[in-house]
Amino acid sequence: MAEVNNIYSILKQPLISEKASKDASLGKYVFIVDNNANAIEIKKAVEKIYKVKVLKINTVVVKGKIKRVRWNQPGKTSNWKKAIVTLKKGFEIKLG
Repeated sequence: MAEVNNIYSILKQPLISEKASKDASLGKYVFIVDNNANAIEIKKAVEKIYKVKVLKINTVVVKGKIKRVRWNQPGKTSNWKKAIVTLKKGFEIKLG
């Protein structure tokens, strides 16, 4: 894996959805992350930016979808990576 140097380039943005909001009450937060970032880099970035302790990181590569672009020509959206970050008890992140 290529190493990403800047911690702010690892975490692109938090993912806000109904499921992510429900999981936030359980201490799980979802972020859109750089495709080349690994779990160790994501953990360090979250701990440094939000000043929390991370228990576990799960990553998923979400495959792009086939979409109609124009005049029925097929196109494809980009693949992206999301990280589900579980925090230790007593820590939380204020999003929004």
